[in-house]
Amino acid sequence: MTEQMPGHLRETAAAYDLVAEDYAALLRDELAGKPLDRALLAAFAEAAAQFAGAEVADVGCGPGRIAGHLRSLGLTVTGIDLSSEMLKVARRDHPGIRFQQGSMLDLPLPEASLAGVLAWYSIIHLPPAELPRVFAQFFRVLRPGGQLLLAFQAGQEKRRITQAYGHDVALDAYRLPPDEIEQLLVSAGFGLRASVLRQAEAWEKTPQAYLLAEKPGRPAQSPVA
Repeated sequence: MTEQMPGHLRETAAAYDLVAEDYAALLRDELAGKPLDRALLAAFAEAAAQFAGAEVADVGCGPGRIAGHLRSLGLTVTGIDLSSEMLKVARRDHPGIRFQQGSMLDLPLPEASLAGVLAWYSIIHLPPAELPRVFAQFFRVLRPGGQLLLAFQAGQEKRRITQAYGHDVALDAYRLPPDEIEQLLVSAGFGLRASVLRQAEAWEKTPQAYLLAEKPGRPAQSPVA
């Protein structure tokens, strides 16, 4: 699949292939020390659980750590990632979750099929000009009333990353202005539910942004027992 990707996606996939094992080991327990992150994921999961089946996609899932957390909250999760090596780690560490290779520019999912889409620090490697196309894809695969949760580093800067997780790599990352991302979501048809800006903690160098949005409409209610 990677040979058919645009150059910047191939570059991103190659970098994450290289760091997959070390990335997974370093971040495996990161959520344990981030109560606000867990609270936002819980709010996303509770809203998605209004749907019968409550299937969500973790887009840019990496080694599956957030997908695994969402599954522990009662959701059916599909993980999607560019990196074949990240997917190998995810399948090994989370055997009860379905993982598949794919790009958020052209999600391999049916229209109106999901209760939720999560993009947890995965939009950061795309040029901002491509984000309207990405958000249109997220909108397409969500059911009416479906939830979208984004996490990203706040700012307005393109960075070239040459060292990561103990490896020499080559890929770009973008710090993004939350207000502009909010406007792109609204332009894509979403209604904004919450916007959170958390100050940098520990090794972080910039504030962290979280946006929770919804595709307009009413979710199908879960059947009453």
